[in-house]
Amino acid sequence: MALAATTMPPEKVEIFKSMEDWVRNNLITYLKSVEKSWQLQDFLPDPTSKGFFEQVIKEMRLRSRELPDDYFVVLVGDMVIEEALPTYQAHLNGSDICRDQTGVDETPWATWARGWSAEENRHGDLLNRYLYLSGRMDMKEIEKTTHYLIWSGLDVSTGTNPYLITIYTSFQERATFISHGNTARLAMKYGEEKVVQICGTIASDEKRHEIAYTEIIKKLFELDPSETIIAFAEMMRKKIAMPAHLMYDGHDERLFDHCTSVASRIGVYTARDYMAVFAHLVAKWKVEKLTGLSSEGREAQDFVCGLLGKMKRLEERGIAKAEKGLPIPFSWICGREL
Repeated sequence: MALAATTMPPEKVEIFKSMEDWVRNNLITYLKSVEKSWQLQDFLPDPTSKGFFEQVIKEMRLRSRELPDDYFVVLVGDMVIEEALPTYQAHLNGSDICRDQTGVDETPWATWARGWSAEENRHGDLLNRYLYLSGRMDMKEIEKTTHYLIWSGLDVSTGTNPYLITIYTSFQERATFISHGNTARLAMKYGEEKVVQICGTIASDEKRHEIAYTEIIKKLFELDPSETIIAFAEMMRKKIAMPAHLMYDGHDERLFDHCTSVASRIGVYTARDYMAVFAHLVAKWKVEKLTGLSSEGREAQDFVCGLLGKMKRLEERGIAKAEKGLPIPFSWICGREL
């Protein structure tokens, strides 16, 4: 199968440059202004109020007691992924289209990357502050995990190729929308309304970002269908690596695997969800109906369209695997085992 290169030849860069007016008029409209955006303080007790300490005890600590340890492990995993944002922005800035060389470049692509990062930055901060105020966590171990993850960097097999990067971000934004949405629903089950509100709001942001990234790919399918489907096939052939797969807390070398097993076991993000994200994108981009493809493009199209059946055969195996295993201690919850 023809593979998408991890860097782009000059003629492909020109395609993205030709999209700048489209980005300015369509993509950037998915961003919200600062004044119309939610901020962390909208969800948390006011530290300047006289009743701040009582609010923390009543609203945060008492209600958080209803949440079990496995839920908190998944919430920490979600938070750490969001907190590694500096790595993700650096990845976008290093792509063959953003190249925000000064940090204040006025190109539409650079403007989008900074705006997206600004919105995403609130997610990890809000979850971090909730976890801190809950009084349930070993915050130093959590902070070390974030430190290690940003230090380790990011390797999701996209190189600087924006076709691959945008396929990846389309998938990931959909996956995080599902994950945060499921954490909100589970919090509702346990009666923790504040977490329902927090995770539901974050999920709404992720959904909006997902739409934006999938619109980029939809446009690329119009302008360059063969290269785009080859990139889609390449990312799926490699399997989409989660951005926190290098997660480490200084103790557990397999922390990411153990965290994702817990997430699967309690139904926050499973092999079935991974398959659903893929199926959604195939339908969204009407992959089966693509025409005018090169021979390599048709080969990639056949691969993508045949992949769903293979995923279904692996689905139950992946879920069953997550349900097995010995209890593992998590430093985040003071070494308690799950």
